[in-house]
Amino acid sequence: MERSSKQPVHGRGAQSGAVPQRFGLATREADGDWRDHVQALDGPPVKLRTHVTEEHPKTILSFNQSPDIPFDRSINAYRGCEHGCVYCYARPTHAYHDLSPGLDFETQLFAKPNAARLLRATLARRKYRPAPIAMGTNTDPYQPIEARYRLTRQVLEVCLDTRHPVTITTKSDRVLADIDLLAELAQHNLVAVAISVTSLDPVLSGKLEPRAASPRKRLDALGKLAAAGIPAHVSVAPIIPAITDEFMEHILTEAAARGVRSASWIMLRLPHEVAPLFREWLDVHFPERAGKVMSIVQALRGGKDNESRFFERMKPHGVWGELFRTRFHKARRRCGIDNPPFELDCSQFRPPAPGGQLSLL
Repeated sequence: MERSSKQPVHGRGAQSGAVPQRFGLATREADGDWRDHVQALDGPPVKLRTHVTEEHPKTILSFNQSPDIPFDRSINAYRGCEHGCVYCYARPTHAYHDLSPGLDFETQLFAKPNAARLLRATLARRKYRPAPIAMGTNTDPYQPIEARYRLTRQVLEVCLDTRHPVTITTKSDRVLADIDLLAELAQHNLVAVAISVTSLDPVLSGKLEPRAASPRKRLDALGKLAAAGIPAHVSVAPIIPAITDEFMEHILTEAAARGVRSASWIMLRLPHEVAPLFREWLDVHFPERAGKVMSIVQALRGGKDNESRFFERMKPHGVWGELFRTRFHKARRRCGIDNPPFELDCSQFRPPAPGGQLSLL
């Protein structure tokens, strides 16, 4: 059995910098003799630290016209994500800033301290029309630095003040820190929370998503949200063939036992630099299974590592796609997860006055 000679980067998902080739940036690779020489002189590599840069954009609400996602606007108060999920489809966004979609994405983070103020200004515009704002679409709103910055909580406070609907997607039980706001938003039918669970094996999750909450904590958080009357949704995502798909039915069973009545699934996507990063991760952690995993991935994506076309990129195809789809729907019905519609209310919206206060009209 062939084994990888690479040593894993402990505590991180990406195993290298993964400089994007599509922008023609220069790459460097040290050969084995040189690495040994440097380590003999300087000792082992210094442990990677997380660095946060504060930035002050002029806008905070992003709009999209994608036919493949169920929202047209989103807020990302952070860029980069310390959770370090190796499969994260948002990794390539770091390349636009001359940063690596690999280790830079999870160690070189950006925070937007004026996010709530910018949101108030946007909602106060005369021509603004409300629709649910999605949080967690590009980076996790409850990644570890949220404990320090509290930007997600500030945004939720604005949404509550203005009665604006909002949805949240996260991999963290830190969402429970805001259960007071979420419960009040839920009373007005203004919020839904999705927590994605990839596996039930904490060791595997520690390799896939090293700084995210453990699977058990995520499931327990879903239960506490549901018990508080907050619409809670479990996302079995991403499903990685021959790595995590064995947990699909068990995740649904565990979620249903905690009162969750809504569920969905997403197949692994590997856009741009995510594909080589994931292949590298497989070579380090599952070299004996790497060929099988990528063979199934390509069978799902028309013979490619990834499908990027609108209307096709979110739909796994072929025999494998139908198999996973059938498994999920049968398990969901068996667990009694009926997927009630989360139709949030936009009619209560009350725009803030230009000075930042709520309008009395």
